[in-house]
Amino acid sequence: MAKRVGVDKLLFCVTLILVVIGLAMVFSASVVMAKERFGSPYYFVVRQAIWAAVGLAAMTLLMQIDYRKYNRPNVVFPAVAITVICLLAAFLMRDSHNTHRWIRFGLLSFQPSELAKPAMVLFLAWFLQSRMQTIDDWRGTVLPAALPSLVFIVLILKEPDLGTALVCAGVTALMLYLAGMEVKYLGYALLASLPVLYLMLFRVKWRRDRLLAFINPEADPLGKGFHIIQSLIAVGTGGIFGLNYMEGRQKLFYLPEPHTDYIFANISEELGLIGALVVVGLFIILGYRGIRAAVLSKDPFARFLAFGITATILIQAFFNISVVLALVPTKGITLPFISYGGTSLFIMLALIGVLLNITREIE
Repeated sequence: MAKRVGVDKLLFCVTLILVVIGLAMVFSASVVMAKERFGSPYYFVVRQAIWAAVGLAAMTLLMQIDYRKYNRPNVVFPAVAITVICLLAAFLMRDSHNTHRWIRFGLLSFQPSELAKPAMVLFLAWFLQSRMQTIDDWRGTVLPAALPSLVFIVLILKEPDLGTALVCAGVTALMLYLAGMEVKYLGYALLASLPVLYLMLFRVKWRRDRLLAFINPEADPLGKGFHIIQSLIAVGTGGIFGLNYMEGRQKLFYLPEPHTDYIFANISEELGLIGALVVVGLFIILGYRGIRAAVLSKDPFARFLAFGITATILIQAFFNISVVLALVPTKGITLPFISYGGTSLFIMLALIGVLLNITREIE
């Protein structure tokens, strides 16, 4: 039995700092837009603060609950089933901008795709903990392990939400690799997915337009290339030290979604390269502490769970920052703990709570 210690204080503090930075930057990025659209400059930040409070409460609670309580079929399978039901229920809701990503009940709304991340990690951790010796058995191990992820990915792609689907696929691949799967088999899976990616990227007009805009945004600077150009202007304008907090100009109806998908551009503009590197550094520290917890855990279930949680956060952060810096085509995906979005913030903080509980069990 591992020696029981306190939670990882560095991981706890880094998470709190990211949440505080997020609240500050959501306010800065949305204040003008909120005043114009809703009559109050505090419209977005108040909602984000409420979700942050609820999420921090959930994190505090979950870091007290023994993670082994989740290592049961009567926890794992209901989690997967509820997630599938929620993903299907989203299609019964009124669409928003031709997408079915939300479930709304009056003032309450949430994205079921966010539930897919913890449910997927939980199932894989539970399933793979005792299957590492048979990880190359396609029928007995690989297909059953990947099936819930494949169902989630198909439903999320149907919403459509390619960004979240790619996060789920990446986390699944990494957890299978951690379980001992040979890289060549992951390569086969990638080859099998190429036709789907082709259909998603080249046979769907708006995605194809985004891809072409990514390759040459200057070809349509006021249309399809507008997001990329405005994002890069914000990043470049910030320089090393930034324009100072609240002084950014791209958020003044130039940069689309400055408080959600492109909040890192606003950070770069107002806090400069130094501020951007601080945020990236915080994610690196979070990733290091999460991987450390996975490596030091003697319980295979804890190892997979810690690794899956950490991978989910880092992959999502990587995609968001890469979109802002025009390293990958535009995708609607939030920056964990920082972007406006209650469901994402709550789920991420809850995952950190589970991860913190795991850190109690390591030396």
